[in-house]
Amino acid sequence: MGLFDRLEAERRRAVRPLAARMRPRTLDEVAGQRRLLAPGQLLRRLIDTDRIVSVVFYGPPGVGKTSLAELIARHTDRRFVSVNAAAAGVKELRDLLDAARNEVEAGGRPAVLFIDELHHFNKQQQNVLLPDVENGIVSLVAATTANPFFALISPLLSRSQIFELEPVSADDIIPVLQRALVDQERGLGGESVTAADDALMLLAERCDGDVRRALTGLEVAVLSLPPEQRHLDLATAEAALGKKAIRYDNLGDEHYDAASAFIKSIRGSDPDAAIYWLARMLEAGEEPRFIARRLVIAAAEDIGNADPRGLMIAQAAADAVEFIGMPEGRIPLAQAVTYLALAPKSNASYQAINAAIDDVR
Repeated sequence: MGLFDRLEAERRRAVRPLAARMRPRTLDEVAGQRRLLAPGQLLRRLIDTDRIVSVVFYGPPGVGKTSLAELIARHTDRRFVSVNAAAAGVKELRDLLDAARNEVEAGGRPAVLFIDELHHFNKQQQNVLLPDVENGIVSLVAATTANPFFALISPLLSRSQIFELEPVSADDIIPVLQRALVDQERGLGGESVTAADDALMLLAERCDGDVRRALTGLEVAVLSLPPEQRHLDLATAEAALGKKAIRYDNLGDEHYDAASAFIKSIRGSDPDAAIYWLARMLEAGEEPRFIARRLVIAAAEDIGNADPRGLMIAQAAADAVEFIGMPEGRIPLAQAVTYLALAPKSNASYQAINAAIDDVR
């Protein structure tokens, strides 16, 4: 590499965000995920021995799915091909698979095909993958934030090993932040900044298990310091973070988990918990009409004739949301939530119609 090539490479590296520069270079640098990556664990053995099979990494953003794929690329002697499902079409996919097939027919090893955001592939695109995954032409490594049991077609799911990555704990994120502060080559070591323990803890806790978000917060906080201030305190870290992140996917597990907890709180006559889940869903951007529909259903299913006014109040809240919109719509929703949570409960109507339908069938 010539002088100008080196300078260009250094320039590109310098403008990359801190989270991209600090991606782990070894499996031991991956934050958390010891359940998968501790010595002797299945995934660790597959990567260390370069015997990776078709795998799907599933989990929320910032927990290491793409980093694991990049580490597989470092460990394997096979050709590693990467594509983002949000941007790739069927033609590009077929071209990649044709090249992999030609390589195997010429006596080479199967390529490793990494597909990021696999859930963006529709059924047709996933079916294009299937024959070559099934015949071992490629080893599929995929990353997705969507539940693969819903997002993947069954034949592809049955031929893949699913590894679920969990949100990273604050205790596991803090060493990543500390390393980024002192790393001269990839991190912020050139800034000569120290950080208070409570500032790092805030960054680690407020990112909701997302290492990438924590590193981004650290970078913003450090770069915002005036030249004469070389210490990151709690107040500066808090100002850099802004509004707390709430992990939520309107089509994923968090959506259904939150809705389930919301309804169970109403059913369990716990108004405080019900209001908490209402607030969490609204702050995360949940569609208010969805919440209103769930309230109408809960009023009929769980309160029923123990308090017939519950259904009227739930319907009135739904109408109010349509009429006044948000953010004021949160108030009639909260009124309906507390009323239903405190109301007497009866699921007799729900049980009766189900029994009658079973009898008719």
